[in-house]
Amino acid sequence: MAKRDYYEVLGVGRDADEKTLKSAFRKLAMGCHPDRHPGDPEAETRFKELNEAYDVLKDTDKRAAYDRFGHAAFEHGMGQGGAGFGNDFASAMSDIFDEFFGMSGRRGAGGGRGGRERGADLRYNLEIGLEEAFAGRTVEVRIPASITCDECSGSGARAGTSPTTCRTCSGTGRVRAAQGFFTLERTCPTCQGRGETISDPCPKCGGAGRITEERSLSVNIPAGIEDGTRIRLSGEGEAGARGGPPGDLYIFLSIRPHEFFQRDGSDIYCRVPVPMTTAALGGEIDVPTISGAKARVRIPEGTQTGRQFRVKGKGMPVMRTAQFGDMYIQAVVETPRNLTRRQREILEEFQHESGADPQTDEQGFFAKVKDFFDGLGG
Repeated sequence: MAKRDYYEVLGVGRDADEKTLKSAFRKLAMGCHPDRHPGDPEAETRFKELNEAYDVLKDTDKRAAYDRFGHAAFEHGMGQGGAGFGNDFASAMSDIFDEFFGMSGRRGAGGGRGGRERGADLRYNLEIGLEEAFAGRTVEVRIPASITCDECSGSGARAGTSPTTCRTCSGTGRVRAAQGFFTLERTCPTCQGRGETISDPCPKCGGAGRITEERSLSVNIPAGIEDGTRIRLSGEGEAGARGGPPGDLYIFLSIRPHEFFQRDGSDIYCRVPVPMTTAALGGEIDVPTISGAKARVRIPEGTQTGRQFRVKGKGMPVMRTAQFGDMYIQAVVETPRNLTRRQREILEEFQHESGADPQTDEQGFFAKVKDFFDGLGG
């Protein structure tokens, strides 16, 4: 039976580019893959035909020969079209394995010849006070981490020597093995995908290309930063193995609870004691702010515990802006202690004068309680 034209097999024109060929092959091959049609000889034959056509047309030299001589270009030893299962089969089928078997991202994990492993990311927990979050500051942190070995410059080989090409994978970092119908590819077990081996390792780092050492870093804390913020320092993580790129350092920030202020976003809340006389007669009090200065607050006559006052612009700065939040003050009326004889006399006189006052909150409260119990009794 005569072979079909390879372009016809893939359903593309003779001017199709590499991207078009690859897309057509993937689409058709997925539809007739033997694993999707077990025991179907027609599907297997169709799959082989597609692979043979793509194996020829994806190769520039083979395609040129095919365009000139047709199938005759691969007869009598002139080429390697055959059944299409040459050494490039795994490469041609990589995208199908990615989608069909969920192996996306696994090819080339070792980095191929001369591949270098990226260093691990590091995490550092940093706690600061609310005042530091308000003003911002630069913090010095000391972090034990892997750094590039200075004796071998990260190569892992003794000074004066260098890594050699892995003999198992010939420097590709991958080895292939036939398993029935397929040729599968995996990371080289000898070099772990690096493509190189070290016969004479560096005595300082033992061939790892990195050593552990404590480093001191300056971390900039911007004004207005919030609890739970993560700061990323690119390239300040673990050094990569054998000269690989370093990882990143992540600073996780937490803010200690303050004994006086509570924060909600850019606003500050606090409870302020107010003398009983000031609450009754009215007046002004000085209240500390998170900046360390004081704010004067006017207390109206007859202020009760729980009343809230707003001091505009005395809260936390909004990070990377010129804006500030507000400070909210909750009054807590103080009852005087350790009264002098004269103070007691004055209060007793005040109590006597207030006994018949119909506007006291106490009378209104007990009137409501009486109505409540009368309602239950009814």
